[in-house]
Amino acid sequence: MLNLAMQGINYVTNEKGQPVAVQIDIKKYSDLLEDFFDVLTARKRANEPRESLASVKARLKKNDKLRD
Repeated sequence: MLNLAMQGINYVTNEKGQPVAVQIDIKKYSDLLEDFFDVLTARKRANEPRESLASVKARLKKNDKLRD
C-alpha cells in the first residue's frame, strides 16, 4: 500500500487504488503551485523559436521602446 498522506494534499485514486489525480490546498501551497505552472509553461514553450537578448534589445531600440 502506497502511503502518500500529506497535510493539504489529497490523492484521488482509481478502482485499483492507484493515484490518478491530486487535490492541493491552494492557500497552503500557492508558492509551489506558481512554480508548478511556471514549469508547465516552460515545457509547453520548449520547442518555440528562440531569440537572443541582443536581438530583442535591438528591436526594442529600433521601435523606441528601449533607451541605450
